Amino acid sequence: MDNSKRDLQFHIHLSREDHVGRYCILPGDPGRCEAIAALFDNPAQVAYHREYNTWSGTLLGERVCVCSTGIGGPSASIAMEELKEVGVDTFIRVGTCGGIRLDVQSGDVVIANGAVRMEGTSREYAPIEFPAVADFDVTTALVQAAREQKKPYKVGVVQCKDAFYGQHSPHRMPVSYELLNKWEAWKRLGVLASEMESAALFTVAAALGVRCGSCFHVIWNQERQAAGLDQTEDHDTSAAIRVGVEALKILIRQDREKLAAR
Repeated sequence: MDNSKRDLQFHIHLSREDHVGRYCILPGDPGRCEAIAALFDNPAQVAYHREYNTWSGTLLGERVCVCSTGIGGPSASIAMEELKEVGVDTFIRVGTCGGIRLDVQSGDVVIANGAVRMEGTSREYAPIEFPAVADFDVTTALVQAAREQKKPYKVGVVQCKDAFYGQHSPHRMPVSYELLNKWEAWKRLGVLASEMESAALFTVAAALGVRCGSCFHVIWNQERQAAGLDQTEDHDTSAAIRVGVEALKILIRQDREKLAAR
């Protein structure tokens, strides 16, 4: 169909006529979408514009999709806003993170039940007093999937920021006094890991009335390294991806059961 005659969303270049389904996995990296879609039945790329690479397929006979968001809350919120307009109401963010709490190790799967709003996007959706909380059903589906897949996982709060190098080079920043003090607070509060999207996604989901949860592959933990503990660097995201896809299957089954019980 001629794209000029379709009601395309401005950034993701999708319309309701693409029939991408209710359920969507949100990685950051566009290059990760094909590997995620390979776990769907009958996968096919349906759009690729800017950082938004979208593939669609089916799971358990239900139409699902994967759409990359790029890095950070601004582009992630755009993806969620526009995907909601084409019919998506259930989102699972699958990404990477760096560990903070000492027992979080490379290769673990971190499942976020809440996020520290140390970023700017969510402030344009809700006052800072409003918590960035994951959807309960999506979170429990992720936990169930991790257990069934026998993947090492931890559930808790993650910290979200806008500046990658604000975390990794805080001493050279003019606001180092604030970054270092807050990092110490996150450590004392038992925050599991640091990443860049969940606070925005959880808050936008609340504003839009959709469901969102997050799981992450831990690449490494700078605090373990600083403490002299064993530390490796792990870039194999397959476990977190599998957990996200299996969680979608659990949600599809649950939603069908709820519908049948009405």
